[in-house]
Amino acid sequence: MKTFSFTGANKIVFGRGAFASLPEQLRDLKISRPLVVIDRNLAEAGFRDKVSAVLEGTRISYALYDKTEPEPPLELADEGTRLALKKRCDGVVGIGGGSAMDLAKAIAVLAANKAKAEDFLGLNKVPGPGLPKIMIPTTAGTGSEVTFTAVFIRKKLKKKEGMNSPYLYPELALLDPELTLSLPPHPTATTGIDALCHAIESYTSINASPMSEMMSLDAIRLISENLRTAVHDGTNIEAREAMLLGSLYAGLGLANAGVTAVHSLSYPLGGKYGVSHGLANTIMLPRVMAFNLPGALEKFVNIAEVMGEVVDDLPLREAAYLAVEAVEALIEDCGVMTTLEELEIPQEEFAELAKVALTVARPLANNPCKMTAEEMVELYQEAYS
Repeated sequence: MKTFSFTGANKIVFGRGAFASLPEQLRDLKISRPLVVIDRNLAEAGFRDKVSAVLEGTRISYALYDKTEPEPPLELADEGTRLALKKRCDGVVGIGGGSAMDLAKAIAVLAANKAKAEDFLGLNKVPGPGLPKIMIPTTAGTGSEVTFTAVFIRKKLKKKEGMNSPYLYPELALLDPELTLSLPPHPTATTGIDALCHAIESYTSINASPMSEMMSLDAIRLISENLRTAVHDGTNIEAREAMLLGSLYAGLGLANAGVTAVHSLSYPLGGKYGVSHGLANTIMLPRVMAFNLPGALEKFVNIAEVMGEVVDDLPLREAAYLAVEAVEALIEDCGVMTTLEELEIPQEEFAELAKVALTVARPLANNPCKMTAEEMVELYQEAYS
């Protein structure tokens, strides 16, 4: 057994109604003037009022930054930091999907270190701790509440880049499945497949450890058993609860084992064409799984089994391929089957997309099978129609 370490958010609180404990959690972290970073659509849908209600009557005075948008541009991190400094905020609360939480984590380290967002892009560029931060997911998707990454769009460069530093780990992940009940079917599906992608990639990563594998494989089970119900009966709290737990486990797996080539291939789709992260991962996941089969046959058999496939007495490769078919069936049942052709991404751009994907080097290094630019073009071609 190889040597490994395991890290994540300092503290995790999970349960129905957990959002009501926010004032207590803020006091425990000695935060009296938080900046609350919230998704713009969520704010308009009533979450602004939820925040006001839960903090009403406390001595906590907060500033609100509600300009988060899907696939956030880097400029929002600098803008939010200026507000945090102006309001003398001593902590940050991120509420929403991955975009809001990534933005909140970035603002926390930028405000504490008096820096611009561009300075911290890359690996371990953050020089010191950030403001204390609490992450509250409203989707069962990215797992950003327990990761050390914040991803942004560089609009001028038409690419995605991330901040990656242990200082981005939240002090607290506060997960309340009741906050996910209002998520519509399509984003429930795409964020759920995104979480499944994180789980499968981290499980098959060459950097996986016994602890990360345990989290990742159980995440695959929870998501595959409950995503269909969450999509088609969004009020089912048991399914929502299981999905949020699966997303959490997938995030912990991701944070410790890393992701693989799915993310390398999906980043250019988001950076250049604005394809949402969850949808881009959904498109590329089955193709990359099929490509990676020879490098992790036994693991793909395990994936097939926890997704409910019968693998008894089958040859190893046939049993492993059932994992690909199970993922394709889940995507189809959740109504998010699509192609690059439907998204109007031209085939003549595939070589350029592959060139950009090669620069997303860390996931490629984790991939169980090495991948060339030519093979990337072939995978984009498979995803075209």
